[in-house]
Amino acid sequence: AVVSTQSTESSGINAEYGEIYKMLALIFHVVVSLLIIDDCEALQYKSAHRGIPGTLSHRVYLRNSKGVPISPFHDVPLKVEDGVYNMVVEMPRWSNAKYETSKKEKLNPIIQDSKIYDGVEKVRYVHNVFPYHGYMWNYGSIPQTWEDPEYIDPNTGVGGDNDPVDILEIGRNVGYVGEIKQVKVLGVIALVDKGETDWKVMSIDINDPMASSLNDIQDVEKNMPGLLAASRDFFRNYKVPRGGQYNVFGFEGEWQGREFTEKLLEETHGRWRGLLYRKTKGKIMTENTRNKDSPFHISKKEARAILNSNPPYKPDMTVAPPDSVQYVSFVKRTVSEPVCGVVDGKTETSCKP
Repeated sequence: AVVSTQSTESSGINAEYGEIYKMLALIFHVVVSLLIIDDCEALQYKSAHRGIPGTLSHRVYLRNSKGVPISPFHDVPLKVEDGVYNMVVEMPRWSNAKYETSKKEKLNPIIQDSKIYDGVEKVRYVHNVFPYHGYMWNYGSIPQTWEDPEYIDPNTGVGGDNDPVDILEIGRNVGYVGEIKQVKVLGVIALVDKGETDWKVMSIDINDPMASSLNDIQDVEKNMPGLLAASRDFFRNYKVPRGGQYNVFGFEGEWQGREFTEKLLEETHGRWRGLLYRKTKGKIMTENTRNKDSPFHISKKEARAILNSNPPYKPDMTVAPPDSVQYVSFVKRTVSEPVCGVVDGKTETSCKP
């Protein structure tokens, strides 16, 4: 009986310690989960519209998972993990409204670019350069990167364009203004636009069905034949309809691969850090809510005040684009398209899919 009593008491003590252990493990799990959520809030961004779409007042701000307004330029991390980068969508595929991340406004909202037409400032739309309609990919920027105008790139011989690095996403889904996509970078082309280096990175959404088949730039040509040449053709010609010049390229217009691209992003990320901590000159608004050691870090209250200083969002008053947005412009093409034929009753081998 004594042995039985001791065994029962021992079991009770073990059970009590077991419950305490489970409780401590649960608390630890919750704390770690909260830390992970706080650190990975890039996956939970939401857009916050202000003003009237189709007018100079329209702004698209970003808010994190806690509802705090943030900068898409400075607060969204460059990477989610090794090999997975964040992309800020500014122009969804096939769209014409020329949205871009503002460098002149606090928290860098996404705004529709403007231009003076007949003495009046109006929002800007890109031309449809035959055979394309607007932009043929989801187009945007890579956060926490910066093309420094004072850095003379040895690959192009000219300085940067004072913007975050541009990125094209070639997946099947059409994005939306202010969306944060997680992408795999595949390659890059060195555009020289008005004497400035303007890198264009090609990428694929990591959730796209084609993502597993695309790991480097040669995979794009293999699985999406013609896209690389068409993209280069677009960037060479797209400013001609509004009176601009044909653009030129570094590397004689050849796309560079993934390894080169990732090295480029690390370099431009380093230049961005110099900008954020004012080790480098740059006329860009650098207020942010995430980088607490930056001299331009602001409080949540200040960030909300910036957002709330804008007029309310009024989608019911959206101003439609002019009819001219649907017009098609024709310029001299640079994409060579071989004409397939039949030899001795058989289709030429080079023309078979």
